[in-house]
Formats: sequence, structure tokens, C-alpha cells
Amino acid sequence: MQALVLEQTNLLSLRDINIDEPLRPSDVKIAIHTVGICGSDIHYYTHGRIGPFIVEEPMVLGHEASGTVLEVGGDVTDLEIGDRVCMEPGIPDPNNKATRLGMYNLDPAVRFWATPPIHGVLRPTVVHPANFTFKVPDNVSLAEAAMVEPLAVGMHGAMKAQIKPGDVAVVIGAGPIGMVTALAALAGGCSQIIMTDVVQPKLDLAATLGPIIPVNVAVQDLTELVYDLTDGWGADIVFECSGSIQATAGVFEPLCPGGTVVLIGMPLESVPYDVVAAQVKEARVEHVFRYAHVYPRALALMGSGKIDIKPLITDTFSFQDSIEAFDFATVMPPTSVKAQIELPQ
Repeated sequence: MQALVLEQTNLLSLRDINIDEPLRPSDVKIAIHTVGICGSDIHYYTHGRIGPFIVEEPMVLGHEASGTVLEVGGDVTDLEIGDRVCMEPGIPDPNNKATRLGMYNLDPAVRFWATPPIHGVLRPTVVHPANFTFKVPDNVSLAEAAMVEPLAVGMHGAMKAQIKPGDVAVVIGAGPIGMVTALAALAGGCSQIIMTDVVQPKLDLAATLGPIIPVNVAVQDLTELVYDLTDGWGADIVFECSGSIQATAGVFEPLCPGGTVVLIGMPLESVPYDVVAAQVKEARVEHVFRYAHVYPRALALMGSGKIDIKPLITDTFSFQDSIEAFDFATVMPPTSVKAQIELPQ
């Protein structure tokens, strides 16, 4: 089948590749419709590695995907041919202790699309376990369904935060993960989001998504603004979604006493951790790595209209223009949030 293949750092090709994927009784075969371009895809393209995961041979990219069921295995009872679906891209080892404890996102043996050496799904079809394949509500498009994967990260962060109705939260970073985290936090009960970035067009878009106050930290002081808005108390929750070393080092400054910090963005270097700043506020700190048990909740919120992901889909490319799409996403303009690739049907 034809696929978008990362041959080596900074070299993509759209070519035929043979991927052996037999249909097991518990699997479904899916015709891919839409694939989002994730920051991790871009990082493999431009750097060839993320931490210990190194691209050592040609690899198909893409893991934010939706499609239509083409075939079902003999043991599959809850999916049918023609169902519109989205797919959770990580398949854990069912025998791993983390999986058995319900923390399958922490299974070190997880097979995750487009994470070396596992091929991704920028190709016409994929075979995937039915247990990690989810029906899409009728009123949700397949383009929106391909956004469930990044939304799941924000949802997992919101659940980790243990939001209480009426909480005020800061979301640091107005990229795709920051945007979906803000939407998840609002759906989870936050009354107000204060979102920061240094790119004004992204902040302008964020302000249209709900009760979100945009703060350009290049010209505004976040902590001062938070304290003004909360009568000197501070934010109940701070979600760090940027991966910025400077921003991560300062997460306790706008936080209220007894508040919660949720670290979602991944800094490329070690971050100074101000233990005393955390101690004097008795801050609770949570960490997020991907997600678990979130897809059904995300789809339910999208289907009910509680979360509208459509404004975040800013750019769409055809499959034949996949290389152009990746070059675009590598130097994405400030008015863009999420680029997607649509495959021919």
C-alpha cells in the first residue's frame, strides 16, 4: 500500500510499502479517512528521535486517526462493517502489571503508532484491536474524530486535576494540547480559564472557545493578572502544556495555597524545581503521560456538544500532498492550530 514514510531525518517519501497485518479474531480492519499531524510526528521528521525512541529504519508516520470499518474479526460483536470509528493508537501488553492495574498508558511495552519501530497510519488501511476502536457519534465528523487523540491528553490532564465545580485554572501554552486541555477543563467544571502564550493569533482563537482570558506573557505579567482576577488568592489549577523550561519552572507562582499543578508539556531539558515554592503552598503536582480510559468520555462530550473541537482544525491537506503538509506543519503560521491529512475514499 502507499504510505507516507519517514526514510530518515528530514526526508519523507510517499511510496508503496509492505506491512504484514493479519486480521485476528479480535481485530477490525479500518479504511483510514483523516490523520492529524502531531508534534511528535514533526519531531521524528526533523530530529529522528524523541528521548530513547530513535528512528533507525523507514517508518510510516501518523497516529491521530479516524476511519470506517472494512472488516471485522470473528470474535468482534460491538463493531460492524461501515461503522465510523476513531482508534486509540497505543496497544498495551495485557500481561503487564501496569495494564492489569488499569494504568495501561504506563506499560513500557506498549505498541504505539508512529513510535519506533511501530508503523503509523498515514496509509489507506490499518488492522487494529476492536477493544481500542471506538464508534463516532453521528453528529461528529471524521475530521473531528481524528482530534480525539490529542483531546484525550487534555481530558486525562483534567481528570488528574480533580476539578471542582467553579475552579479557576491557568493553561500555559496555546498550542493544540493547551487548547484541548482548556476545553476539557471547562467541560470538567472550571468556571474560568486563563490561557497564556506569546503568539497573539493563537490567544485570539482561544478567547473564542469559551470563558477563556488570553494572556500574552511577552507583554503581560501572568501572576499579577491571576491575583487580580482571584482577589489575591491565586488559581486553583495550573496546567503546564507548553513544555517551556522557563514556564515550567514558574508553575507555582500563580497557584493558590493547596492548589494543583498538572504537568502535560514535555520539556526537552531538565527543569529547575522550586521545592520550597511548592511546599509553602502545599501544592499537589500531577504528571500526564498520554492517557487511559478516556476515549469514550471524550466522544461522549463531543457528541453532546459540551466540547466543540471544530475551531481547532485550521488546515486540511490531501494524502497526495502529505509531504507538503508536513513541511507546512514544521513551520506552521501563528494562525494555525491543527493540520490534518485526508485520504481518498
